[in-house]
Amino acid sequence: MNNTKIISPCISICKSDPATNFCYGCARTDEEKKIWKNPNTTNEWKKENLNILMGRMNEAQLKTFGQSYEEKLEFGKLVYSKKT
Repeated sequence: MNNTKIISPCISICKSDPATNFCYGCARTDEEKKIWKNPNTTNEWKKENLNILMGRMNEAQLKTFGQSYEEKLEFGKLVYSKKT
């Protein structure tokens, strides 16, 4: 059995679109955010939900999400670069 933890799709852009109630950053609803935090939520549900979330995103949103989520997977957190 694979017990690999699925990393939350949150990319720290936590504001919801008032028309859809989807988060601008991760495209989750408040209910989906609660389900992600539930320790009994299965990896299968999380994988399926990630696919649903990416299907909700427009092209620009998906690009930002993809870059940020890959960074989070690689480093375990979001890494913000600062221009000097």
